[in-house]
Amino acid sequence: MNIRMQWIAYVLVALMGSTVAEDAAKWVSISDGVVKQLTDSGQKFGYPGSGTTGVTVDPANGDVYMIVPGLGIWKSVDQGASFVRADKGEVGGRCETGFTLNMDPAGGGRLACFMLDGKCAMTLDGGATWLPFAGMGRNWDYAAVDWSLKEPRNIFAALHESGGKYFISTDAGAKWTKLGEEKVFDVKGGVGIFDDKTLVMTKGEGILRSIDAGTTWTKVSDLTPNGRTLKVFKNIAYWLSSEGLLVSSDKGATWSKQGSPTDATLGPWFKDENHIAAAGKKGIVETLDAGKTWTPVAPLPEKFTMPKAGWFANVAWDPVHAIFYASQMGKPTYRLERK
Repeated sequence: MNIRMQWIAYVLVALMGSTVAEDAAKWVSISDGVVKQLTDSGQKFGYPGSGTTGVTVDPANGDVYMIVPGLGIWKSVDQGASFVRADKGEVGGRCETGFTLNMDPAGGGRLACFMLDGKCAMTLDGGATWLPFAGMGRNWDYAAVDWSLKEPRNIFAALHESGGKYFISTDAGAKWTKLGEEKVFDVKGGVGIFDDKTLVMTKGEGILRSIDAGTTWTKVSDLTPNGRTLKVFKNIAYWLSSEGLLVSSDKGATWSKQGSPTDATLGPWFKDENHIAAAGKKGIVETLDAGKTWTPVAPLPEKFTMPKAGWFANVAWDPVHAIFYASQMGKPTYRLERK
């Protein structure tokens, strides 16, 4: 084979390899069957478009939880091949943000749902039983849960279109106490909770901490998160920021940057302390070295939007089966398998 033919063959192989890689990384809808079933039975969707509005994954086993607006939460134990309704009528409404569904970072069927315009509840057994939350008007945009307890009861939440009101519950959502009202909460705010007394939040400039259940606040860091809720994994707190992962090992008293910057605002999600994933406007990223370096995985599905940090788009990661999921109000829920 002469040099010219070798070059042509090399180009063809490269192009074919690129096509295969692109084909292997396509988003595929997994919600069509549920939507058709509900449409054919005359069910009324709680949001225009007859689509879905949220998704999360149990990282311990890969179970998928998908929100159909006004028609509850649907669970799949076979990576989205089939779904059954799993909320016993205790979950309604839709997801306004990617933090509406708060899964325990360790999984185990522990999920809290802070729904907009519908019922809110928590399950500790994968949907077999549910503990309803008291309603707060149109309900929540995002909330942090103290998952350190066998029976979680401490929640720190931001109320939807309330002028920035935020509340705490220390009895698993049976009652809510207003802590404050900050207009920036709708745009740049974020919350975290460690126990019934220890809270952290951002208003878009640094991190504030309270050790008296929100009565007083002290600025503990000039580092600024851009994720709406922090995550606690193996007793370490993680909070996304444009400067890198923000990490605290002392219940938010001190913070340090871990790793390189990323524009991600959804997540983080964990396989272990080193293998972490997150997502933002530019798509999904992952790290194998605790955030030192981030590798792009894929863009968000076509026409997905995120006008504010974490708003509208939902992304979830199944580290067991190496699958990502995405959902947005009025659109299908998609699956992306890593090859």
